[in-house]
Amino acid sequence: MCTKMHIHASEKLKNLMYNMVETVRWSKPEKLRIMDINVKTIKFDATDKLQEFIQKKVSKLEKFCDNIRKVEVSLKVVKPETVMNKQAALTVSLPGEELYAEKVCNTFEEAIQESLSALEKQLQRYKEKQAGK
Repeated sequence: MCTKMHIHASEKLKNLMYNMVETVRWSKPEKLRIMDINVKTIKFDATDKLQEFIQKKVSKLEKFCDNIRKVEVSLKVVKPETVMNKQAALTVSLPGEELYAEKVCNTFEEAIQESLSALEKQLQRYKEKQAGK
């Protein structure tokens, strides 16, 4: 009786594995994207909320270009006594090129958002240039 159960379990396992292989064979493979995001703060510590905001927003750059290797975000307070004193500088590393945007605003979130808007335009021009080659 043990032998029959073993054979029956083997058949079930075989069918399960066959179904798994069929699922893998017919599913659309996802692109493996690796983009390194480095955040550097100068003379202050960024909150977890700000770090999460940066990760979320910067990762959306992959929609515009899928071969971004690294994004460096540098944050600093330029003049503590003024209102518009939060500076965000972003550098995007691509094969054969680096793109850069820097903005100063009232908040880091606003400065990051404006820098990303500038980078999106640069990425579109980069893609057009690559398509023309």
